[in-house]
Amino acid sequence: MKVEVDLKKCQDHGQCVYAAPDLFALDDEGRLSLRSQATDVYVADVDEASAEALYEAAEVCPLQAITVHE
Repeated sequence: MKVEVDLKKCQDHGQCVYAAPDLFALDDEGRLSLRSQATDVYVADVDEASAEALYEAAEVCPLQAITVHE
């Protein structure tokens, strides 16, 4: 499965970090750490074992910036 994070929509609320701390983190400035790897859209493969946490992160994102692709 893949995760897609629209970094233009994301406003670093951090709800994804609470829902899926093994997948998402904030940097020292309080910004989503994925920003260091992409500017507009971050796409990555995610292990099936993390599926439940990933879906939870997508659901709790207040701006719906996270999309899960199976």
